[in-house]
Amino acid sequence: MKKCLLLVFLLAMFVKDFSYSASVESKKRKGDSKMKILVVYYSRTGTTKKVAETIASDLKCDSEEIIDTKNRSGFWGYLKSGRDAMKKRLTILEPIKKNPASYDLVVIGTPIWAWAVSAPVRTYIVQNADKFKKVAFFCTMGGSGDIKAFKEMESISGKTAIASLGLRQSDVKNDSYKGKVDKFIEEIK
Repeated sequence: MKKCLLLVFLLAMFVKDFSYSASVESKKRKGDSKMKILVVYYSRTGTTKKVAETIASDLKCDSEEIIDTKNRSGFWGYLKSGRDAMKKRLTILEPIKKNPASYDLVVIGTPIWAWAVSAPVRTYIVQNADKFKKVAFFCTMGGSGDIKAFKEMESISGKTAIASLGLRQSDVKNDSYKGKVDKFIEEIK
């Protein structure tokens, strides 16, 4: 009788331990383990900000806006921004509040200026490249430039993006971008 009880007890412990480890493995595969994520972005006109807020809300994660000290508003600001991007210039940013080293993944968003990464985002990446564990990128653009910008961002950061998303400004303005954001978030998870 004692042998029978011991066998039942051992079998129950084995089944309990097996089901626990299977549950842990299932959660890891499904992406249920909570990765700490930061969405950081620069937005001159509000388009990139709208996308960043959607991504951060859907991921239920922290976000931070990159603030450039240079005035980039209006027509002349637009022209200066394009020139700075083409010449790969850096700028002076206001101090960041959230340390990217504290996050498992940093999702970086930029507008495309003259088929290139914006100067504020370029500066942010240069200043923080050694703090990134993993990165993902998104951009907003009038027409094209996303592929080139993402390659540039990977080169500057020294990291290969786990996901990237290029969105046209017109799609963001008419709210037809959300399906693409959903796919991007699935790639991240």
